[in-house]
Amino acid sequence: MSQTPFKDYPLSQTQAIVWNDMDALQHINNTVYFRYFEDVRVVMLEELKVFEHVKSHNVGPVVASTRCDYRAPLVYPDTITTVSWVENVQEKRYTMKYEIHSHNQQRCVAEGEALIVYCDFKTGKSCAIPENTASQLQRYVK
Repeated sequence: MSQTPFKDYPLSQTQAIVWNDMDALQHINNTVYFRYFEDVRVVMLEELKVFEHVKSHNVGPVVASTRCDYRAPLVYPDTITTVSWVENVQEKRYTMKYEIHSHNQQRCVAEGEALIVYCDFKTGKSCAIPENTASQLQRYVK
C-alpha cells in the first residue's frame, strides 16, 4: 500500500479480515466496520492509559454518536489498515476520524467518525476530560 502513507496518521491498526464477518451478500457486514473503528480507538485509549484512569476515578469516554460512509465492499480474504486521528478537542469531548484501507483494493473503502464524550459513571453525566488525557490527546490531532 505504498500509495497511502499510513505513517502520516497518528494512529493505525492493520489486521486481516475474518471469513465469518461476511454476510449473505458475500461481503463484510456493514456493522463490522464499526468494530474496526473501535479496534483503532482502543489502541489510542491504551496508549493514553485511559482504562487505568476509569478504574481508579470512574470517569471515562463514551461514544455519543458515530457514522460510517462506505466507499467499496470488503471481501474475504483481505488485510485492512484502519487509520485514525483526533479533531475538535473541547472541554468534555472530541471527534475521532477514521479511514479503512483495503490492501487488496489499494484504496480507502470506508470513512467515518465518532463523537467521544467524557462521562462520570457515578452520576451518568458528562464531565471534563481529565487534564493529563486532554493534553496527551494533542499528539493524535492531525
